[in-house]
Amino acid sequence: MENIENKDLDRQIEDAIIAMAKDPQNAANYHALSKLYLEKQDYDKVMSVLESLLTIAPNDVEALVGMGTMWFYERDFRKSLSYYNRALEINPKNFLIYYNIGNVFAEWKNFPKALFYYNRAIDLCSSNPEIYNAIALLYQDNEDYVEARAYYEKALSLDPENITALVDMGNVCFKLFDYETALDLYKRVFALNPDNKIVAICIGNTLTLMKEREKAYNYFEKALKMEGDNYKAYICYSIALSEFKETEMAIEMYKRAIKTSPKEINAYLLLANLYANIKRLDEAMDLYKQALKISPNNAQVYMLLGNAHYLRGEIEKSIASYRSAIKIEPENDEHKLVYYQVLEEYIDKKRRGELESA
Repeated sequence: MENIENKDLDRQIEDAIIAMAKDPQNAANYHALSKLYLEKQDYDKVMSVLESLLTIAPNDVEALVGMGTMWFYERDFRKSLSYYNRALEINPKNFLIYYNIGNVFAEWKNFPKALFYYNRAIDLCSSNPEIYNAIALLYQDNEDYVEARAYYEKALSLDPENITALVDMGNVCFKLFDYETALDLYKRVFALNPDNKIVAICIGNTLTLMKEREKAYNYFEKALKMEGDNYKAYICYSIALSEFKETEMAIEMYKRAIKTSPKEINAYLLLANLYANIKRLDEAMDLYKQALKISPNNAQVYMLLGNAHYLRGEIEKSIASYRSAIKIEPENDEHKLVYYQVLEEYIDKKRRGELESA
């Protein structure tokens, strides 16, 4: 079936090329061909066709926006913005151009300018839910969850089955500790898309915090049976097991996560932290050291290793680990505070003769 569809698309492309050759001044032929290449995901040819069109029709707004979008996906935001600005000069009443410029400034983490252009887009088209989604995400990235929630609610009032808004608003409600609303939103997504692995995990996480043990486990099990990488599912399941004091099962689940993605350090650290909490410090330290082999310039790991040394009474080794962390992140005041507190304690004990050098 897929081969038949590809052959049909290739035939349409051939027809569009012939039409363009017969009438090279007709912009509609260029647009038709660029859309066909876009459907085929041949982005280089999309850009080539649009560039050709702009040589004969430099004020073609659709082509300018298309080029801006192509460069946006290529993550060359300066080139993207240059095309959007040219389109805006020609048609300053096109909401989509303002929306796209807002996306560029959002990628640059320029909150004021992104918000300005998104609001301008709303002035011209107040019924498009994606603009409200974009503003909500902007506030969410800025950790203003109350404002983010308000904009997601507006987006959902326009499009109640907008998957992006449902998931993201669920995440915002989760951050605001409104677990019941978060759960309702995630379940609405799951009803629309019962194969959504990430949402199944989100439901499991939410039920865990609502102390719904069996229900949480049920969704983690569902997630593990779905297609896709299980690393995140194993980790979240492990956290839930720890939360419900099923420590040995949590340990085994973390080990599955490590086996699944041995080059990812998160599971090593979480399992090491669990070992440290139950005073199995040798195993914790072994995992921290494994994490350092994977990520040798990770200040957080050095801090955790230092903590483990401290709990074992190895103060000099603890101080050395903290120094390594500070060397990597010299501007981190939290690391410095821990280091100086332990160092001061060490010096005081040394003066009182309570310590011997390791």
